[in-house]
Amino acid sequence: MNSAPSGAPLVHVVAVAENGVIGRGLDLPFRLPSDLKRFKALTLGKPLLMGRQTFVSIGRPLPGRISVVVSADPDFGVPEGVRLARSLDAALGLAQDVAGEMGAEEVMVIGGRRVFAETLPLTHRIHLTKVHLSPEGDVLLPPYDPAMWQEVARDGPHQGPGDEAPFTYVTLERRQSA
Repeated sequence: MNSAPSGAPLVHVVAVAENGVIGRGLDLPFRLPSDLKRFKALTLGKPLLMGRQTFVSIGRPLPGRISVVVSADPDFGVPEGVRLARSLDAALGLAQDVAGEMGAEEVMVIGGRRVFAETLPLTHRIHLTKVHLSPEGDVLLPPYDPAMWQEVARDGPHQGPGDEAPFTYVTLERRQSA
């Protein structure tokens, strides 16, 4: 993975706790129905790029989106309608093809930790949900260099019915190199 893929820009969509936790086992470490509605609004009609464990944790293809799953496990298979790639490079190319098929302007990267880390150098935008909570968890968001990113939007804090904690939406865009 040497350069940014041509075509639709990569966009990370991730909810992260104050302590950096994004996952606990194969589950989210917090319950935020309001944020799941935003996730759906951000990703509908676009390809979702994810690792095998993220797909397993979701448990099914999400309606109105095409999932591109990366897994080197030769025994791992996916249901009909889900695209499988055996390497991240192959998944990036496949996600670009899917974006073209869907007429999508972005490829949404939704996890997990390794996929976030390896695609970060190629990512144009990050939609962060900063969860004002510090739950236990075993999956941490890889660090990003704040000098490389500019905050372009902030909204919150919010806490709707059923949300376990308040949260703030932050959108970051990669700074243009001088």
